[in-house]
Amino acid sequence: MATRRRIVEGAAEEIRERGVATTTLDDIRARTATSKSQIFHYFPGGKEELLLAVAAREAERVLEDQEPHLSDLGTWSAWQDWRDAVVERYEQQGVNCPLGVLMTELGRTTPAAQALTSQLIGQWQSALRTGVRHMQERGEIDGQLDADRTAAALVAAVQGGVTILMSTGSIAHLEAALDMALALLRTGARPAPRPGR
Repeated sequence: MATRRRIVEGAAEEIRERGVATTTLDDIRARTATSKSQIFHYFPGGKEELLLAVAAREAERVLEDQEPHLSDLGTWSAWQDWRDAVVERYEQQGVNCPLGVLMTELGRTTPAAQALTSQLIGQWQSALRTGVRHMQERGEIDGQLDADRTAAALVAAVQGGVTILMSTGSIAHLEAALDMALALLRTGARPAPRPGR
């Protein structure tokens, strides 16, 4: 498994530096000091299968880069630290989002790509939902708020801000979305009820 991990990490570095379109299996072999037979041993589906593995690794990095804050959202200072970590990650990343590029290359509608995206969003939303519930238990957030919908809105706020960043190069919308979301949580504002309720 160490060889497989080395191939995935090396491919991720290559893609971050050169982009998906210009990265070849030969580039990855050279960077990782592996043979063609080794790459196809671990990734018999070739470049597409390897790209999916790299996308999975990049998805893990999205969550890892938010730690330790994401797993400990029990105070307002922890929420602020999480917000700052998210902004810093995407500010450093700039317009080049390796995960976004990889998912585009793989095709967002393929079952494997959809499953990967769903897994990432599910883990992210779960961690945020736990944080909201901790704050509700402490009486810091309105107990009537739907924790799951609140977490979903926070994920959407980040992703929306990142999409605009990738299009414009400006981090301002991501910062505004997170600042407004946290301000609303602090004031105890309640979201509008779902239609029919």
